[in-house]
Amino acid sequence: MSLMKKTFAKADPSKPRLTTSAMIASIAGPDQKTEAAPFGHALARLAAERADIVGLSADLSKYTDLHVFAAAHPDRFYQMGMAEQLLMGAAAGFAREGFVPFATTYAVFASRRAYDFICMAIAEENLPAKIICALPGLTTGYGPSHQATEDLAIFRGMPNLAIVDPCDALDIREAVPQIAAHPGPVYMRLLRGQVPLVLDEYDYRFQFGKAALLRDGADVLFISSGLMTMRTLEAAKALAGDRIDAAVLHVPTIKPLDEAAILAAAGKPGRLVIVAENHSIVGGLGEAIAGLLMRSGVFPSFRQIALPDQFLDAGALPTLHDRYGISSGAVVARTRDWLGRSAP
Repeated sequence: MSLMKKTFAKADPSKPRLTTSAMIASIAGPDQKTEAAPFGHALARLAAERADIVGLSADLSKYTDLHVFAAAHPDRFYQMGMAEQLLMGAAAGFAREGFVPFATTYAVFASRRAYDFICMAIAEENLPAKIICALPGLTTGYGPSHQATEDLAIFRGMPNLAIVDPCDALDIREAVPQIAAHPGPVYMRLLRGQVPLVLDEYDYRFQFGKAALLRDGADVLFISSGLMTMRTLEAAKALAGDRIDAAVLHVPTIKPLDEAAILAAAGKPGRLVIVAENHSIVGGLGEAIAGLLMRSGVFPSFRQIALPDQFLDAGALPTLHDRYGISSGAVVARTRDWLGRSAP
């Protein structure tokens, strides 16, 4: 069973042993600022202002932070049990009756198990159901049964469905009311629990459908979404020590894509463009941007940092992020290599 799969690379005796549990889904560093359950608290606050907000979960309210909403608004919380297809059908029913349902589960279960129900019951009718899913990409050590490394590829082709991939706690809490205000269905990748807080240092505000240039730079342009924006910001600071000037364009809305902002940034001459995402190299943000650039006649030097097109191992997240190239150190190393710069 993939849940039990634990394949580890041979330990390097020169490096300190990682003690992180293989099953802890945390991406926060030991000294990093965090915020507890930003989605649950944001939704509870919004529901205090809007009587049409309801919350539903498929036996995972504690693990999608919806338990915060359930405690604040128990009369508007619905536990659907371990039945994701029923969850999406119920969300569609609530939306048809004038409610704005927030349905939560794991990203693998929504994308793989409930796809047709989302497509036919929600997206085809363009209903305002909001599908909020934890454990996107490589944010769990449980292995292929729980790692949603292909969810963006699965959902990008679904008509009417908007897709949001927030970076941190600020992104999540500001996205919630804007997602609720969006007239159609939305799929949001959720970082849960103790979520890092990083974007408050960049005078950033979430805007649905808009990208944001967090820092500019003359040598490299990182275009990133989700937790990889945190990684590219860390990498940009490290690269500055090598006199490599890196820009970071954060793209929290994968669909609709902010084409104007991407083309303006990628069209600036003389920069290597690197798209970084917590998703398979197939079918995600990188391929969406590559297609946009080619269709628009913009041809920068282009690279991708993404997860490989394979089922990933189980293990501790720091180990896996290094192994699969999405840690900040791995981003720095690959950027140096692509620029032909050796490590100092």
